[in-house]
Amino acid sequence: MPEMPKFTKSSPEIVERFGAVMDRYPDVERRKMFGYPAAFVGGNMATGLFAEQWIIRLSDAELAAATGEGAMPFEVMPGRTSKGFVALPPAVVADDAAIGSWVERAIAFASGLPPKEPGARKKKG
Repeated sequence: MPEMPKFTKSSPEIVERFGAVMDRYPDVERRKMFGYPAAFVGGNMATGLFAEQWIIRLSDAELAAATGEGAMPFEVMPGRTSKGFVALPPAVVADDAAIGSWVERAIAFASGLPPKEPGARKKKG
């Protein structure tokens, strides 16, 4: 079994940026995912931080568009792509209109997923 990587904390600057952008979306639930700030809709993660990366969750069609616009497949560990997520380029994160557009797409996608019950776990058997 591979050893879990040591996760690098996000810088105060990107955490502050995430908070400022997410303040525009008061209906989105904010909580931590693996110790990083994240935003959820109906219990489904829409967007969040991972170290210095801002990641968003999109449909397959929008993932292709995002990579065409400079986003990179999101890898938690080298060679292990996280399905459905991309990391946005720093230029997008720094641009208010651009980041807002991508965050809204991620929120819309997460809103269309079946809601998850808080604290619900899949039963084995």
